[in-house]
Order: sequence, then structure tokens, then C-alpha cells
Amino acid sequence: MSDDAADPADTTGASVIIVGGGATGLSAGWWLARAGVDVLVIDKGIVAWEASGRNGGGCTHAFSPLFREEQRLWPQMDELLGYPTEFSAGRIRIAMDAAQWDDAHRVVRYGERHGFQTEVLDAAQLRELVPLAGEAHGAYWHHFGGHANPHRTVQGYAWAMQDHGGRVLQHTTVHGFAVENGRVTAVETDRGRLGCDHLVLAAGPQTGKLAAALGVRVPVAAARAEMIVTEPLPLMPVGGADGNGLYGRQTLRGNLAYGGGPHEWLEECDGMGVPPRSSTPLMGNIAAHLIEMFPRARHARIIRSWAGVIENTPDGRPVIDRLPDPSNVVVATLSSIGFGLSPATGHAIQELVTDGACGFADLSTLCLSRFDGLEGDWAAQRGWQPVPTARSPAG
Repeated sequence: MSDDAADPADTTGASVIIVGGGATGLSAGWWLARAGVDVLVIDKGIVAWEASGRNGGGCTHAFSPLFREEQRLWPQMDELLGYPTEFSAGRIRIAMDAAQWDDAHRVVRYGERHGFQTEVLDAAQLRELVPLAGEAHGAYWHHFGGHANPHRTVQGYAWAMQDHGGRVLQHTTVHGFAVENGRVTAVETDRGRLGCDHLVLAAGPQTGKLAAALGVRVPVAAARAEMIVTEPLPLMPVGGADGNGLYGRQTLRGNLAYGGGPHEWLEECDGMGVPPRSSTPLMGNIAAHLIEMFPRARHARIIRSWAGVIENTPDGRPVIDRLPDPSNVVVATLSSIGFGLSPATGHAIQELVTDGACGFADLSTLCLSRFDGLEGDWAAQRGWQPVPTARSPAG
């Protein structure tokens, strides 16, 4: 999306301002715009540029209260948006040992509760569907979920939102908010004050800092995520296969795009610095796990990698909630699973804004109040501490 095409000429504000131009913010903007709401999405950089546009593309979140809506919407998204998402239905989960097998079975149980079926694959079936795979403890073929192209999808949200009259303001940093009588009335930015009737905070790792400016505590810790992309390989019958601690897919060009491995915890992320670069240790860890799962791809070269920042809540679950004070603010932080849930999340945020509650799913387990009384050093207690880096001596 070019700056000239995306940014509006005026900066007078909107009925709803969304801070954060990732998958969550743009999906919410699209849902609001198609409902006839005047909506403006603000981003400190370029929309869809960070984690939302560069991830494994998985669309299978069986543990979420938004799971049924996620599954209902994804097969329709190309038609609803009017732009391609490259969604492909179904997902194969490969387990390399008994522990991974037991963990994968949890998704099977949750899927069955919602009426979705899973098939156990034998070794011959796995080789037929995923020829790059080697010997495995077992594999499940979920006849639900799937994967999509993150970059195309998030761009599709932005374009579709604009088609319905929504606006995007890029390269705009939020410094604070004006609050009157328990409601946010304006967003203070480096382009001036933007008036609003409702505010949505969906700013990823910066959500906690922005919420604090409203006197609201949203506990999130920033961590580095990384992905590798290989040269193109022959297309497999099922490109949506992952496991062994990895998430990802085979692209339509044949590249293997996978991420995973341990998080690298970061200092408080203010969103103003240079995005982190990929690191050899993490790349090596991802590559080793990928070779173990796909030994027939061990010859493939890594042609690019990506590193970005994601946010994590203390229990690893999203927060999607309309605040009691200020009463016109919705907070949405997805704890690193924002892309796959984005069709459903955007719909939920739209209803929270326009109706005051989500009518199609019970979001009580995602409320912010579950963290009331959380210790101030919660991240340290979990060991989510940045690793000290060596500094060069002063010259």
C-alpha cells in the first residue's frame, strides 16, 4: 500500500479511531466500515508491515471462544473482501514423539466438540500427502482450519476497508489521549489532535504502553519472533503441514515458510526503534526442527528470514474487552495469534463498538479483569527476561 493511496488528505479524526494497523486493527476497521461506521486506522509505520504480514499463516485456533466464527469466516474471506487471501482448508499436524502426539490430540478433542472431524494418518498416507515428511510418531489430518497468505490477507483488509469508506493514516505516532467525563474524545499524535467517539487499541506490543496512558493496565511482554523461508520446492498435495514446535506452510510458489522455537524476550517495546534483525541462533534452531520434520527438504537453501516483535499476555490468551473506564475504549491484544483469528476478532470488535457486546461468542474468558491483582513482577516470575547482550567498548 503506497502512502499516497492510503493516507487521507485531512486529519480531523473519525467516529472510531483504531490504533494499530495489523491484522486485528485492519479487520476491525473493515468490519466497522462495511457496517457504515466512519473509521480511521492509525499506524506508526506502514500497515501490515510487521508480525501480521509475516507469520505462519495458520487459521486453526481450536482453544479460542472465537474458533467457530474463525472457521465459519475463513472459507468466505476472498468473496467478502473482494481480494485474494490464498486460504487453503485443512491442516496436518505431525508429531515427532509421544509428547507432541498427546499435545496435538488436544486440538482433536476441541475440534470434535464443535463438530469438526480429524483423521489419523498412517505412514503411507502421510508420505502421500506430505512427501517432504520423514518418519514420525504420528500425524493428524484436521478437516478444519487451514492457512492463508498473511501479507495478501492483511493488505486485503486495508483495501476492502477503504472500498467501504474507511481511512488509513500511516507514519503517525500516538503520544496520548484526551479524556472527558470518562470517555476518550481525541487521540494526540505527531500530526495533531484527532477527535473520536470511540477508540480501539490494537497496537500489538505497544498496547500496554498506550493503555497505561489511559490509566489502564494491560500486562504484555514483548518477544522476538522469527521465520525462515526456503527456496521453492515441488508443491505437496497438502501445504498446510506443521508440528515439531514449528508453525508455517508451503507457499503457492513452493517455498517453506516456518517459524517457531524459543522466544527472545525484549526490554519494554516502545515501537520507535529499528525492528530486530534475524539471528543465526534462532534461524539454526528453526532450520534444525524443520529438517527433522521434513528430512527430504534438507538440501533446500534458506533464501530469506524475518524477525519481528510480538506481544504475550501472562496466560498466553488474548484480551478482547470493552473497558468500563474510559467507557468508549476497546482493547484487543492477541498474544501472538492475531492473524488466524483476525476475521472473527474484527467482527467481535465491531460488535463491542457498535452494540456494546459480542453477540456471537462468549468473550468472558478474554476479559482484562482476569489480571486484576497480578503481581507487578509477573514477567520476571515466569522467567520472561531479556538476555543481556555484549556491548562494544567505548572507543
